[in-house]
Amino acid sequence: MLLLWMPSNKMCHHVTMTTDYRAGANSDDIRSQQEQAMESSPLVLPPKGPGPRQRFRLLRELVPMLLIVLVVFAGVRMFFQPYEVDGASMSPTIANGERLFVNRSAYAHVDLPAFGDIYPFSEPRRGDIIVLESNRTSRNAPYIKRIIGLPGETITYTEGIVIVDGEPLVEDYINGAVTRCDVPTYCSVTIPQGHVYVLGDNRRDSEDSRFFGPVPMENIVGKAFFSNWPYEDIGPIQHPDYGEIRAGS
Repeated sequence: MLLLWMPSNKMCHHVTMTTDYRAGANSDDIRSQQEQAMESSPLVLPPKGPGPRQRFRLLRELVPMLLIVLVVFAGVRMFFQPYEVDGASMSPTIANGERLFVNRSAYAHVDLPAFGDIYPFSEPRRGDIIVLESNRTSRNAPYIKRIIGLPGETITYTEGIVIVDGEPLVEDYINGAVTRCDVPTYCSVTIPQGHVYVLGDNRRDSEDSRFFGPVPMENIVGKAFFSNWPYEDIGPIQHPDYGEIRAGS
């Protein structure tokens, strides 16, 4: 741009020389400033990694935390077991694919000869939803049912309704009087001690005590008490109110 406005080569040369000189001066000034800055600035070194002593201290702090986590995890798994429901035998109360927490210690008990069975937490109750071992069903997997009858009670059926010790069982969680029993051996049965009578809420599609009779309590894995999936069903599992029927009457 400057060369377009200068009248002679001499002037151009002069301008060029002047520009070069100033550039050289500026370069020297800049170099001098950089050297001064380097001399006045402290030398910054990259941070060193933790030494052996620091690593040992960190490891010593982490190990107890990991042990605590493992102990808590093992304790939780000892008492609470997650399950995913496969099938519709408990529909509409519990859907296929629903995930539950099962309390394995809910019915833990001690057998004392002088006092009988002592349940520190809870005895099996009518209406409890439980997970049982699979030695009574056609599928080689734990199964989930509802306790309907307790030891000493007599279970019969009349016009699609479950009768407990001569009284009709009011079940608001099923779709009307739909409970049929086609195996005479288990359609009128008195439940032995140490056993419970179980049914699925989906009475038209459930393999339960109507087909294999009362089940021993030692086959109970635990009580389902909390639904953790799907999102809209998260929460405690509700226990039905059967009115005047007394447990174990």
